[in-house]
Amino acid sequence: MATIDQCLTALRGILGDLASNPAAAGLDRSLSCRLTDLDQVVMGRLSAGAVHDLEVLPDGPEVPRADIRLTMTSDDLVALTGGDLSFASAWAAGRVKLEAGLRDMLRLRKLL
Repeated sequence: MATIDQCLTALRGILGDLASNPAAAGLDRSLSCRLTDLDQVVMGRLSAGAVHDLEVLPDGPEVPRADIRLTMTSDDLVALTGGDLSFASAWAAGRVKLEAGLRDMLRLRKLL
């Protein structure tokens, strides 16, 4: 099991790459990553080509619903950012869950 610090570093890397992609220009969305094995949710904002305001919250019903929501284990997050796991195969196998509105899903498809 990865630590929350490893997860934050991994998220900053993967989301920073995603935010800096030209296809993400003009994207301003709240995002969350639920880490099922740590019972934590990382909340933040994707805007202006960067990720802002990452904060860790305990998982529970009081966590606000983000525009873009990822769910996975901490080890899968670290593996995704380390290049040991591809997003497409992890998503197809059910190891990673991505939820967003239709417009965001179409845009994210180009980014992921």
